[in-house]
Amino acid sequence: MAGFPAALSRRSLRAVINGPQALAFLPAITLGGYWLGGESTLLFLALMLPALIALVGDGAAQHTHLLNGGVEMGQRETVEHALDRFLASSAKSGKNTAALVLELDDYSSLVSRLGHKACDEVLRQIVEKMHTALRDLDVVCRIDGPTFAVAMTPDSRADLEALIQISSRLQSVISEPLSVDATTIIISCSVGFCLGARSPSNTGEALLEAAELAVMDARLQGPNTIRSYSPELQRRAKAQHDLFEEVCIALEDGQIRPWFQPQVSTDTGEVTGFEALARWHHPVRGLIPPGDFLPAIEEAGLFERLGEVILYHSLTSLVKWQDKGFIVPKVGVNFSGAELKNPKLVDKIRWELDRFDLSPDRLAIEVLETVVAGTGDDIITRNIAGLASLGCAIDLDDFGTGHASIANIRRFSVGRIKIDRSFIMKVDTDPEQQRMVTAILTMAEQLNLETLGEGVETVGEHAMLAQLGCGHIQGFGLARPMPFEDTLEWLQKHRNKLTAPPHIGRKAS
Repeated sequence: MAGFPAALSRRSLRAVINGPQALAFLPAITLGGYWLGGESTLLFLALMLPALIALVGDGAAQHTHLLNGGVEMGQRETVEHALDRFLASSAKSGKNTAALVLELDDYSSLVSRLGHKACDEVLRQIVEKMHTALRDLDVVCRIDGPTFAVAMTPDSRADLEALIQISSRLQSVISEPLSVDATTIIISCSVGFCLGARSPSNTGEALLEAAELAVMDARLQGPNTIRSYSPELQRRAKAQHDLFEEVCIALEDGQIRPWFQPQVSTDTGEVTGFEALARWHHPVRGLIPPGDFLPAIEEAGLFERLGEVILYHSLTSLVKWQDKGFIVPKVGVNFSGAELKNPKLVDKIRWELDRFDLSPDRLAIEVLETVVAGTGDDIITRNIAGLASLGCAIDLDDFGTGHASIANIRRFSVGRIKIDRSFIMKVDTDPEQQRMVTAILTMAEQLNLETLGEGVETVGEHAMLAQLGCGHIQGFGLARPMPFEDTLEWLQKHRNKLTAPPHIGRKAS
């Protein structure tokens, strides 16, 4: 946008006048004025210098206050008030303003690595860097944690393309190496912005919130991303907020229950278990995808409660299948990191199994490979070992995605690895996939582990896994996850298919 060179010149002049170096020049200026022009010039300087400092320096002082204040918390109102002024000015001049929100990527890991004191210095330097990429009257503040806001002064050229360019320029200066305590730091940021003309309402608060929605969307897309506000973001945010409000009620009202996906043996075709997967059947919106409601569950801190609901209905289903005459050896239930950190987990599982009169081997504890690979938590380690000692099966889920070591596999008493779908896709046609799966199966055989292929979708994939020696399979090729009521019909059809004699065609005469 135009005006940056002039703004930088004014900023330099203000820095000189406002800085301590100005004191050194005042005696020289006054003596020079008296020598050249006499008492009248001296009187003129005495009257005009304070006025000049007030005129030019006040803006610098104000900006310095904003700059220094931007490194502290609680500057949200400063940005909102600035945006209110800019919106009012835009309405009169026809120019456009905008709000930008920047959030540093992966800041929590930076704090873990450097500590809070060093990161405070990082934040201070970030504000200074942002200042160099913006105009003199743009307002820059830190509003929350590693999040900064910019109120852009109205400009006739402020449009979508210009804001993208400004966002890119901010990303560029922020990504320049920083030096803190003799350590070089490179950090990126995500940017969200909203033009004043697109604000949901004509207030600074609404404009800033719109930019915050945009940066939230940017962060979902990955680091160093730029996103502009759109009404669709507002609708999505409202829907997510509504889910958050409803999810507690849904858990207690029975709207969220397990759906079951069958697992079968590649040797016999017999059902070897079901995996329980959380599904929410909303009374108005219908089936809500797990990717939509699980973040709301996590944000509400209800993962443990969700686990209790899924476990209860899963064990209930085992009993009902048995009463209906179907043999389902076990049910697999996913356990989150939050559940595995409960020091009373083993006692709770033991009590639930006794309550339903089920032996521990009927329950498979499914743990993500990323949890096993990354945990240094003694409670998680003790809980998984305790559940294995109790007699529960331990399944390592999504194997191949979390870099679990062989030592961890043994340490956590894993009995079966579930090979991630990314290795199963096209295994019947891709030699590279076949080599990868063969390597995993060879390792499992040497460690005396059972294996299950996840995400099997075709007859060819099923046949190839059986040929390679994978013991069990699961996926859409067998059946999609289904509510308990539908499992009864599926089990009956599957039983009929296994017991039906093979059809032999009549020989042509």
